[in-house]
Amino acid sequence: MRRTIDEALRRWKQSKDRMPLLLDGARQVGKTYALVKFAKENYDDCVHVNLDISSRIRESLDLNISPESILKVVEAETQQKIVPGKSLLILDEIQSSERALSALKYFCEDAPQYHVAAAGSLLGAAINRERYSFPVGKVNSLHMYPMDFEEYLWARNEKVLADEIRDGFERMMPLLPSLHLKAIELYRDYLICGGMPRCVQALATGQSLREISWLQREILDNYLADMARYASNSETVKIRSCFESIPAQLAKENHKFQYRVVRKGGSAAVFGASIEWLRLAGVVLKCQNVEHGYLPLSAYADLSAFKLYMADVGLLTMRTQLPHSIILSGHENTFMGALTENYVAQQLAAHGHELYYWTSDGRAELDFVTPTEEGIAAIEVKKGEHTKGKSLRIFMGKYKPNVVIRLALKEFGSYDGIRTVPLYATHCL
Repeated sequence: MRRTIDEALRRWKQSKDRMPLLLDGARQVGKTYALVKFAKENYDDCVHVNLDISSRIRESLDLNISPESILKVVEAETQQKIVPGKSLLILDEIQSSERALSALKYFCEDAPQYHVAAAGSLLGAAINRERYSFPVGKVNSLHMYPMDFEEYLWARNEKVLADEIRDGFERMMPLLPSLHLKAIELYRDYLICGGMPRCVQALATGQSLREISWLQREILDNYLADMARYASNSETVKIRSCFESIPAQLAKENHKFQYRVVRKGGSAAVFGASIEWLRLAGVVLKCQNVEHGYLPLSAYADLSAFKLYMADVGLLTMRTQLPHSIILSGHENTFMGALTENYVAQQLAAHGHELYYWTSDGRAELDFVTPTEEGIAAIEVKKGEHTKGKSLRIFMGKYKPNVVIRLALKEFGSYDGIRTVPLYATHCL
């Protein structure tokens, strides 16, 4: 399946300042698939080593992490010759070996002619727990997310529609009514399926949305298993409690994360590290509150106030057991607002946007505020066609943002300084 990261991988290969690549992200977002596909399309040979499985290579790394030694062991184990510039060496599940992570530094310093890419799931959590020596300044880093809506359209054989959406966004011109309705239908499918590649592929090859729920359950079970693997028993209980509270957190009127929802008497001292674990593992997205709409936004963040979203909206839908019929029909439901926000957070994060939201003394709340090359972008999210709301106007009057976007199930348009963008075009922002 085509992914937007494909182009970033090509740029990495062609870069004069290329260093070993470290690709991280949550489990099952498609890291291995993307690297192997990239190697097959751009190199003569793909030498793929899974460090979670290959105990012999892990043991050799404990003894020697010089590039010469690693290459010799890998060639013997895989029966493949690694040729500089013509072979891509993929060190998969690199979080399984602290020494392998350290070895990337020496490939950068002593063997830059070799093309090396490493992939890691829960890499942030593993490094934080094991105190791994991260090769700062010696690797090129990329983060991979679940498939965004455009990648989902490509996988569903809807490239023409994806191009029409891009064109509509660039020109702020409405799509043909039939295309608009089709895009909304596919967007609603996406709210159920989400962007986990296995689920998207299953849907694209004829499985039903109901059947995909079994795949989503398996992915969530793997996440829970990883919590036990990369945290102590006491930490695992707290991490799991925070993770499982997310639907209840988002069901509240203001969606702000509250420790008492996790457990009566809960506090940042008890659960703060657990939330950080989830963020580092890439299974949640953290949206920080800001009290002012000035740059830099990080300077005005209220560190005690934040929202947590699932990294994949389809997994959230499965967790809540919200009937598919409600989503597909567009019927009114109080949780649809939270689901829509989660979708938008996922699309923004996948394109590198920092996630913030703004509140003003309990009088107003703006869903997303993010820094861009043009300055501050103010983003209001509406779950349907209804677009009236005072918070965006209050923020505009107070801070004069450079970009003002209202996301809704309405066509492209612009009025009074506000650009209306259909929810299915969020990835274009």
